[in-house]
Formats: sequence, C-alpha cells, structure tokens
Amino acid sequence: MNSGSVNASSAPRPTPQPRAAYPYHHPIQTRWADNDVYGHVNNVTYYAYFDTAVNAYLAAQGALDIRGGEVIGLVVETGCAFFAPVAFPEALQVGVRVAKLGRSSVRYELAVFQEDSEKAAAQGHFVHVYVDRASRRPVDLPPVLRAALEALTVA
Repeated sequence: MNSGSVNASSAPRPTPQPRAAYPYHHPIQTRWADNDVYGHVNNVTYYAYFDTAVNAYLAAQGALDIRGGEVIGLVVETGCAFFAPVAFPEALQVGVRVAKLGRSSVRYELAVFQEDSEKAAAQGHFVHVYVDRASRRPVDLPPVLRAALEALTVA
C-alpha cells in the first residue's frame, strides 16, 4: 500500500502542445454557463468544445450528415489533461488533428488555446468508431469522411 499518495496512471503527464501542432482551429466563445462555482470552465465542458470543433470541421467538409447520414460516429474513449484555467468571458480556439486513422475508427487529438497563448490550456483525445446508423455495426469510413480525416492526420 502506498503511503497516502494516489497515482492514477503510470503514463507520463503530457506537456502542452503548440498551436502549430494542430492543422485545424475552430473558434469557441465561452458562455456564462460554462463556469463552475470555482470561477473557471468546468472540466466536462471541454468535451463539448472538442465535439463542437470536430463536428464543425466534418460538416464544413461535407463529411457529416447529422440527420440523414447512414454512417454515424460513436465515441468509445475520451481523455483530457488540463494545464491552465479558462473562464467566461474568453475567446478560445480548439485545435484538431487526427493521430490514428483506421478502417472504421479515428483517434482525434484536440487542444484548447487561449487567445494570447501559443501553448495549450488543455489537451484531450477521443476515439470515434463509425457505424451503420440502423445496425450500430462498424463500417468502413465513407470516402468523403476518410478524405476529410486524412487532411488532419499528423505523423
């Protein structure tokens, strides 16, 4: 038994990445409701920022049909590391990149940047598995979706 310390992960703590590490940036304006009682944006809100940035990019590329598309993305994994607080009112940008592109899945890596900072205030990831809307079974990424994701893929 450890002497009272908690180690949630044996993985090394990530370091804040620069803006240039992300090929797409989506603007986000914090809202009054984003702040929690501690005076900063609540941790769960970052996931909404991530989701908004990815889906805005995919919709702009013609790769996402929210209402009628036969293929939908289901989130199967998420994570986030925090480096600096953000709060309302603040203009942010969410950087988006693709770290891994599979047959039916994609790992997005994202970062929240404050207006005056080149280093991420928070970084996270999520994995989408793309499935048939009706059967919920994994399917190959449609060509337009694959092309949009390849444009964000980093080595």
